[in-house]
Amino acid sequence: MRSYSNDELNDLLNAPESEHYEFKEAKNQFKFEDAAKYCCALSNSGGGKLIFGVSDKRPRKVVGSKSFEQPERTRKDLMDRLRVRVDFQIYQNEDGRVLVFEVAGRPIGLPVQSKGIAWWRDGDSLVPMPEDVRRAIYYEAGHDFSGDICNSASIEDLDEGAIEVFRKTWIEYSGNKRLSTLTSEQLLRDADAISNEGVTYAALILFGKRAANLNYLPTAEISFEYRSSEASGPAAQREDFRDGFFNNFDRIWELVNLRNDKQHYQNRLFVFPVPTFNERVVREALLNAVSHRDYQRAGTIFVRQYRNKIVFESPGGFPPGITVENILDRQSPRNNRIAHIFQLCGLVERSGQGMNLIYEFAVREAKPLPDFTGSDEYFVKLTLDGRVIDEKMLALMKKIGDERLEAMTTEDYLLLSRLFLRKGLTEKDLPQFDHLAELEIVKYTERGVELVDGGIIFLSDCQAIAPSDWQSIEISDRKKQILSFISSNEKVTSSQIAKYTGLSQMRVRVILQELAADELIVKVGDNRYAKYVIKG
Repeated sequence: MRSYSNDELNDLLNAPESEHYEFKEAKNQFKFEDAAKYCCALSNSGGGKLIFGVSDKRPRKVVGSKSFEQPERTRKDLMDRLRVRVDFQIYQNEDGRVLVFEVAGRPIGLPVQSKGIAWWRDGDSLVPMPEDVRRAIYYEAGHDFSGDICNSASIEDLDEGAIEVFRKTWIEYSGNKRLSTLTSEQLLRDADAISNEGVTYAALILFGKRAANLNYLPTAEISFEYRSSEASGPAAQREDFRDGFFNNFDRIWELVNLRNDKQHYQNRLFVFPVPTFNERVVREALLNAVSHRDYQRAGTIFVRQYRNKIVFESPGGFPPGITVENILDRQSPRNNRIAHIFQLCGLVERSGQGMNLIYEFAVREAKPLPDFTGSDEYFVKLTLDGRVIDEKMLALMKKIGDERLEAMTTEDYLLLSRLFLRKGLTEKDLPQFDHLAELEIVKYTERGVELVDGGIIFLSDCQAIAPSDWQSIEISDRKKQILSFISSNEKVTSSQIAKYTGLSQMRVRVILQELAADELIVKVGDNRYAKYVIKG
């Protein structure tokens, strides 16, 4: 989150009419469900901004809005609902508060949905996405084998039990109880698993009977193995799954959880257990394997569990355009129809970006980051190490608390991980420090960056990050300059001061802390929305 400058607000008020901007006065309140629909439509149009507190008629003017007084929480709820990146900005002036949610565009090959409906702009109205638009989106990523029709298969080849598991999951996620009244055939049609042309390969992979899959798609197999060591030889336990995935999703987790030891760490007087294998992480890794494997290539999805690690092997290599380096930033599902069905019932995170969640939980539980060593053009190999490697980091995560952890981005988590592993900082890390400072997880001092109440100091590499501005003007002169700026503008943010002085955000925060300690200025608002005024 950042505050708008006057110029940026003027640009927003004068923005051209398009599907990328939605203005709402919303002076008092606005329903979350309606906000989710508008954000969904914006994302499906390539991304855009939902703006509260501005009139929608030209000439636009600020009218002020009290909607969503905890925008960080609303942002999280929107991301959980839509599975795409959402950010927000706030502008506050004498005419009132302007709140802007900025929504990322949908991923290639997948429409964004809210409660199972892909919303679309039709003039001034919101409507479900037209079928021709939806199908065009599916074809964006190239040929989707999972959407092809298996000409020999029929609906009798699909397992009723797997279909009912899907129905129940879809109802729980969407809240749409009408789904319980549909026939199995209509339910699968609504999910695009079958059509007038026949049964798709996605339907076989997710709902197929064992005999049908052995006959029509023998590559749709998942094998679980437990090995007490990495020595070659037969596994201590092995189960093979050839029927529909919805019949086996829970069973595979049950097998992993049979040998899921708990590690314990002590935080003051309390002892907390940490499972070696996190359920959400294991399920997400399995969903990724099923969504992204190449079903036209021979091979099996392997889930190999060892005492302290679990390895997922998926045939086909990374999807086109995806590498280890960009896996957290790009989305390119190989099997769009499967990903769409997972998305309908809420199994996938952030439109297939479940890998972000896997990285975040590794840091939250102080475990090694995911490892793709051994991957090549024929197989993706993902190793998840379940050992806790830093109890101090676990203690920090407990101290931060769930609310602030949920407000952190994947980049925030990775920055904390690099700090604990003493991997050093670069200039591009500075904006992330600002976000962590706003969440009151770190603070700036003359010595560098310190964890709030954490007792760990990361000695400043600031000579390299922000070279000369630390010494370019005497501190007393800098303080006078900043005091004069605050006095002239009544209330200012740290980012406005940084822009005015040319100093780094880190340096500005240090000086503001000193001025506040000297009782020359007062901070108004919490860290996330703080402004500074001259003390009266």
